Amino acid sequence: MNIGKKMEKAINDQIQAELYSGYMYLAMAAYFEAQNLKGCAHWMKKQAEEEQEHAMKFFDYVAERGGRVTLQAIQAPKTDWASPLAVFEEAYAHEQKVTSLIYGLYEVALKEKDYTSQTFLQWYLTEQVEEEADSSEIVEKLKAVQGAPQALLMLDRELGQRG
Repeated sequence: MNIGKKMEKAINDQIQAELYSGYMYLAMAAYFEAQNLKGCAHWMKKQAEEEQEHAMKFFDYVAERGGRVTLQAIQAPKTDWASPLAVFEEAYAHEQKVTSLIYGLYEVALKEKDYTSQTFLQWYLTEQVEEEADSSEIVEKLKAVQGAPQALLMLDRELGQRG
């Protein structure tokens, strides 16, 4: 069964959002590289890779359903932040926004009675719970270590262990 035009358009918009997310996380990685926080940079690079994978899952899904992927322009991300905490707070807020976008896609699938897309989107709904939890946890840890540079370096080492 071919994908409907409304669902196709919504997923094309989501592909753009996922690619922007990856671009944003690369900008965050570059910030951390400049701050010599290599563990934080590593974490952000891994996050960027995940977002690229998410975009490609959507890309492949549209193609498999007989739709047409139409790539859109990606805006330039922010490149500077006040602190590591500010970076992760923005990452957390961004993941909350992505969650709302996925909810919107699911709403389109419901309205269009596109049961296949509803099933496909279940993975993303579950993934967003993890995405929000991960970034929120790091925000809380960074709040706890404020004013303690040694603790920040320990956290940076921990974030560098992300596989």
